[in-house]
Amino acid sequence: MASGLAMNRCSISVCRKADTLLNRPTVSVVRSLKLSRRLIGNCSVTAAPFVVADDEKYGNKQVINLTPRLYDYVLSNVREPKILRQLREETAKLRGSQMQVSPDQGQLLAMLVQILGAEKCIEVGVYTGYSSLAVALVLPESGCLVACDRDPNSLEVAKRYYELAGVSHKVIVKHGLAAESLKSMIENGEGSSYDFAFVDADKRMYQDYFELLLQLVRVGGVIVMDNVLWHGRVADPMVNDAKTISIRNFNEKLMDDERVSISMVPIGDGMTICRKR
Repeated sequence: MASGLAMNRCSISVCRKADTLLNRPTVSVVRSLKLSRRLIGNCSVTAAPFVVADDEKYGNKQVINLTPRLYDYVLSNVREPKILRQLREETAKLRGSQMQVSPDQGQLLAMLVQILGAEKCIEVGVYTGYSSLAVALVLPESGCLVACDRDPNSLEVAKRYYELAGVSHKVIVKHGLAAESLKSMIENGEGSSYDFAFVDADKRMYQDYFELLLQLVRVGGVIVMDNVLWHGRVADPMVNDAKTISIRNFNEKLMDDERVSISMVPIGDGMTICRKR
């Protein structure tokens, strides 16, 4: 979560250095109002309640800046089932726990599944199972979720929680490379038969996963891609590692993809909701 800067008791150059560390453009910060203060060195650093787009063509629209305090408030308004909280807390102790989706993301995924009236779902990238469990909990008894992941240790945690939640009969776990699992499903004649898919896996494979899922999801179905903001790196031209470039390229291609309607949502690390036309 980013913070803004106020030009107070410090030189502009010092503020710009601190601002760079916080990944906030100075021009947007200057436009922010009613700031709550913190202190870094001799520079007064503040958490802005909102930011404004640099492009004035957007009419100086004020957009909420999710500060730690405000995000705590958001989380306090998530209806997180006890079993999901238990899984989240156990996962928090594991290596790589940052890969787990946040409770507000899990709630949104579950709601999308309910709105769709989905019965057949796919998840690419399961980790310890928070998002897949959130989906399985709201599927009808006849529903089915295909959960693809290559990490056997994480899958064991996920399967244990499917059992604890009483939804293991709804979940088909596919251990192995997700792309191979999806190709096998297509070859088995399962094309256009799924209602919903969620991707939170190898970022360098996003375009491949998306193309395969477009074959498996029905018209009117939804594909949700996670991490599309990639910790803000996608917007930084100075960052050009393989994963960032892959997500950046995927986002650019998706803008011109007439096969889907899209909405990029700044929740978690960014999610793009795609509806197949």
